[in-house]
Amino acid sequence: MPLRLNSWSALARAPKAELLDLQNRTLARYVSEELYPFSAHYRRVFDEARIRPRDIRTVADLRRLPFSTKQDLLASQSDPAKKLDFILVPTPETIRAHWPFSRKLAVALGGARAREILRRDYTPCFLTFTTGRSSAPVVFSFTAHDLDLLGESGARLLDVFAVPEVGPRILSVFPFAPHLAFWQVTFGGIRSSRLIVPTGGGKVMGTAGNLKLAERFQPTCIVGVPGFVYHMLREAQEKRVDLSKLRQIFLGAERVTPGLKRKMAESLAACGARDVSILGTYGFTEARMAYGECPCSYDDAPGYHLYPDLGVIEIVHPETLEPVGEGETGEIVYTPIAGHGTVLCRYRTGDVAVGGMTWEPCRFCGRTVPRISSELKRSSDQKAMNLTKIKGTLVDLPAMGATLSGMPEVEEWQVVLEKVNGDPHELDEFVVRVALVAGCDRAAFERKARQELVEATEVAPNRIEYLSRAELLAALGMETELKEKRFLDLRPK
Repeated sequence: MPLRLNSWSALARAPKAELLDLQNRTLARYVSEELYPFSAHYRRVFDEARIRPRDIRTVADLRRLPFSTKQDLLASQSDPAKKLDFILVPTPETIRAHWPFSRKLAVALGGARAREILRRDYTPCFLTFTTGRSSAPVVFSFTAHDLDLLGESGARLLDVFAVPEVGPRILSVFPFAPHLAFWQVTFGGIRSSRLIVPTGGGKVMGTAGNLKLAERFQPTCIVGVPGFVYHMLREAQEKRVDLSKLRQIFLGAERVTPGLKRKMAESLAACGARDVSILGTYGFTEARMAYGECPCSYDDAPGYHLYPDLGVIEIVHPETLEPVGEGETGEIVYTPIAGHGTVLCRYRTGDVAVGGMTWEPCRFCGRTVPRISSELKRSSDQKAMNLTKIKGTLVDLPAMGATLSGMPEVEEWQVVLEKVNGDPHELDEFVVRVALVAGCDRAAFERKARQELVEATEVAPNRIEYLSRAELLAALGMETELKEKRFLDLRPK
């Protein structure tokens, strides 16, 4: 059936009770008319658990279903007999058995056009991949219906960012790849009729090419990965590139600290751009959409604004897997209620929201849709290290990165985990590589860095290595990798 979406302008400020009722009704319909009849995997899950589709009527009822993980999808994609198990595949038999009379009648009376709509809505026509940060890359299929949703969620994202409807010029420097971030922004611009130029990032045009285009295009918005955007702005400052029309920067793929925002703002001011809004996004391939923060000061974190009519977010305790209360820290679990193509129900993201989710109206923009905390931690980014012969230590890499990126003395940084003398039987070493701003006192910096890293992670580096900016940029793969290599684990597996 043709995609019908709720009005975002009305939905974004609707009362909580109305949003919850809409979400519950959409979930119930989706489970009974899409998920159960068309997904071979979830049909088995329901049948084996003796759960009927009509038993899932509200978000609270999702607790009756088991969780899904990336390993489940990997296992199916490696088995030729099950490679379509997570893709919604309707058949005449399942449509007759599970669709309500009104939908079946529309297909029966619609003739060739109705059959073409069915084909369009359920036939995969586009693929993206996970980045493989914590496991092998996984393929996700989109139908034309899903591409409509990708454009709609991208348009909503730009609305949350308060991008003007008239006159914006968006420069996307996300790396060109079959990856969600690049396409979310691109489709969002197209859907909302906002002018957007996707450059493909440093890997396609190089830093110099992006800066040359920026000077000519005079963007009002720049969108990209924090590391490359900061590098690009620093280069723009040195080359005295005019960015005076720039008003907004949106960053994806990793958390952005107030310290990094301020360093970006300094470079922007030197390029003629002042009072620039710098905001973060949160997205993951399994959801096939991204969420954003609304405009606020660099020290504030309003949370990522969700789309309750397109998906359900649960927050569960990472160990007990029981739901936690509103505002409590827990792992993000995602269930789509609108998508076709590849569908994962109750998917454990591995991302922990510090402060969980809230339904309180946003104090910055007034929207009433739920929000998840801006402070996220990925469970796979907690690395166990044997730094002493007594016991292992769990090292929080995101906290380490946030500390280094926020330090004004640091131009670039990289963390390396390795073994003492390269001996696999020796202790682990935690090494920090940095490129410092010109004139920085190394001894003073080293004292400060050790103190701040201990305060943030309870671990001090074994040593700090000083590299030139060019050397560190090459080690990071700033213009050669999809994401720069901030953390290198060189220990034998």
